[in-house]
Amino acid sequence: MFDSEFERNLFELRRSKLKQIEELGQAAYPNRFPAAQDEAATSVAEVRAQWDGKTAEELEAERLQVSVAGRIMAIRAQGKAGFATLQQEGQRLQIYVRLDAVGEQGFALYKLLDLGDHIGVSGYLFRTRTGELTVHVEKLAFLAKAMLALPEKYHGLADVELRYRQRYVDLFTNLESREVFVKRAKVLRALRTFFDSRGYLEVETPMMVAAATGAAARPFKTHHNALDQDLYLRIAPELYLKRLVVGGLDRVYEINRNFRNEGVSTQHNPEFTMLEFYQAYANYQDLMQLTEELLEFVALEVNGTTIAEFNGAQIDFGKVEKLTMREAIIKFWPGQAGPAPTQIDFDNARRFLYFVQNYPVPEDDREESKFKELFHAIEIAREIQTGESIGKHIAALFEAVAEEHLIQPTIIYEFPTAISPLSKQKPDDLDWVERFEIYAGGFELGNAFSELNDPIEQKKRFEEQLAERERGDDEAHQMDEDYVRALAYGLPPTGGEGIGIDRLVMLLTGSKSIRDVILFPLMRSRDQELES
Repeated sequence: MFDSEFERNLFELRRSKLKQIEELGQAAYPNRFPAAQDEAATSVAEVRAQWDGKTAEELEAERLQVSVAGRIMAIRAQGKAGFATLQQEGQRLQIYVRLDAVGEQGFALYKLLDLGDHIGVSGYLFRTRTGELTVHVEKLAFLAKAMLALPEKYHGLADVELRYRQRYVDLFTNLESREVFVKRAKVLRALRTFFDSRGYLEVETPMMVAAATGAAARPFKTHHNALDQDLYLRIAPELYLKRLVVGGLDRVYEINRNFRNEGVSTQHNPEFTMLEFYQAYANYQDLMQLTEELLEFVALEVNGTTIAEFNGAQIDFGKVEKLTMREAIIKFWPGQAGPAPTQIDFDNARRFLYFVQNYPVPEDDREESKFKELFHAIEIAREIQTGESIGKHIAALFEAVAEEHLIQPTIIYEFPTAISPLSKQKPDDLDWVERFEIYAGGFELGNAFSELNDPIEQKKRFEEQLAERERGDDEAHQMDEDYVRALAYGLPPTGGEGIGIDRLVMLLTGSKSIRDVILFPLMRSRDQELES
């Protein structure tokens, strides 16, 4: 509980104050404010909204009575009077306490208060000489004591790691942090409004599953004691949502928690929130249009504008560019050495490998940041075995040379079949599928495709993924026989998409790390921190 001897001593000091407060006739931990069941308090936000525009003369004439509660964020006493600042729901209001107004007992209570304590006050509104809207307190009630000290007054909880560990302190000391999570709630509300208004049905699907399918990722394992069965935490709800479309729920969406046993970075968290939605009788082109409308709608609902500031860039969610994966590789190919990137033959494995593996880059440029990812992609390509599909290496090349440049919202479409086991192939080119990803801020925001609805082809794709697992790819899809069976009952032409809500919130709030938009991100234990 205590991080230092200082904290322990402070706790004991405030414990002594709490005992003195009880001796004044106040309950140490009362259960409501105001105490009487038939009385009601006014929130600080309501006080601000209704009376911030009143002049000092109007307030004096009306003598408006209010009862408000909040946490003390500033306090000072001068002889027989003092000021304090209460904070509630992210808004602040000043109070003025005088001995002759609250009485001996009330003022004795005031002098025992500390920063962080919760109190309730009743009194009338007035303006100070500086024009500050203030409550002239007539009654003072103690509600709860902060037994530990608040962070330094002007900087809040400054240590980033501590902010994540102690979000409860971060939220009331850093109001900009609180605003991020208020906006996150608005994002969720906007998403529901958007889909509900278009006839989609919100559903819930299992979080513990027998087969971890629906994405290329390593799962977390668990064990069901009653069934004596190993299970996985889901990595995506995709296959269950498509089962519902088979069942006749033509438009469904789920705001879901997913779990992927992978690394942690500013853009990745093992536990994250996704939006997934599916529409029968639609394809990936229909969803491209829907995605453009969705991003614009959510940005306007949350920020009142389609423009968001992120990492020093202005991102306009009202404009979306479209490029094929091949076009993006050519557009963002780094450097000028060697053959022109337009000569890349993506459809001929031998020519593609020859081009990438022999692409000349001057030695002097090898350490330049713009070439580092390119060299990584080239090394990956050089590891391709005879007869192995080049599709996943084309995707790796795209990630290496193009992804970081996709700052403005950009749809990248047409993906290799080899990395898209759940997507429908292009009718005129079976090496590529009807799939797109939406990028913004330099990272992937969403993934969509025309769903594969041929049960025979789907089983074949699963078997190919199992072969990849045999070759050591522990992120390859597992077999889901029941899903193949569901497809055999008939999945209509369907478009489906998943959008990362955490990343969307990052973009709309200008947050640089995914941990800034997750209330309680998983952290190493304190013991691990001390050992490392």
